[in-house]
Amino acid sequence: MAFDGIEINRRASEDPAQFLRECDEEYNEKLCRAAEAIHKNLNQSPIVLLSGPSGSGKTTTAMKIRDELSRRGVKSRSISMDNYFKTVRPDTVPRTATGEPDLESPLCLDMDLLNEHFTKLSRGERIYVPKYEFARQMRTVEPSMSLRLEKNEVVIFEGIHALNDSITNVHPEAFKLYVSARSNITDGEQYLFKGTWLRLVRRMVRDFKFRGADPQETMGMWANVRAGEKKNISPFKDKADLKLDTAFPYEVCVMRTVAEHMFDVVPKNIERCEEIKSVGPAFRCFVPIDPKLLAPDAMLREFTGGGIYEY
Repeated sequence: MAFDGIEINRRASEDPAQFLRECDEEYNEKLCRAAEAIHKNLNQSPIVLLSGPSGSGKTTTAMKIRDELSRRGVKSRSISMDNYFKTVRPDTVPRTATGEPDLESPLCLDMDLLNEHFTKLSRGERIYVPKYEFARQMRTVEPSMSLRLEKNEVVIFEGIHALNDSITNVHPEAFKLYVSARSNITDGEQYLFKGTWLRLVRRMVRDFKFRGADPQETMGMWANVRAGEKKNISPFKDKADLKLDTAFPYEVCVMRTVAEHMFDVVPKNIERCEEIKSVGPAFRCFVPIDPKLLAPDAMLREFTGGGIYEY
């Protein structure tokens, strides 16, 4: 679907707080439908596989679905599949066609251990979830948690490769969910802001605020991220039992305030340079909204910070 840019600006001008509340309510209704479907599948499997490309809001979506399940009397846990990354070693890390480490590849994940853990959890056995340190690009000796599922309990594993054949072919009974910010913003037939740009902006803001990466660094990685999505994520999205669009009509207005200045300098030597240079001017088509109006549990807080969830 596409959002109407004229309508977005009208609502952002007239009553931005109400605009945000209504959009958040629509998103929460999607989460309720997802929680209900997961609940119905519980007699088949306690495993939920949640996939989506970078910047889709997978982590917050998993946490909010967890909250919805709790309201239905279903206990749940949420685990990032990032914990299952292998330690990066020069002799074993997968590489791009240019010879650079390809950290978007599913070969970076310990698929054997994941499948072993899914099987054990389904049998009611205990697992020890590993812990990965991004700063050192290595798995630690101590696990991040010990987990054994009780009756009427599910576990949500979220990660970009959650719907990969290496997992879903082994565990077809698991509930499969795909999320992505897919809605473009248009003015009639003209594109004003692309859904993929929303994800780039989310990632830039998050990486700058919480991962110590400057915007130009994130821009430089974006072409490889997009190539990895097309190769390793998008081909498996139709395996999902349910798909959720995590784009918000108000988002471009909020992110203009947060991220417009990040596009003042776009490196000339990067792939997709001309496309990325279009994002900054595109922001100026929209009325800005103060990020302080975001609800404490808003999904965008995953990227802007200041929310109730811990990441």
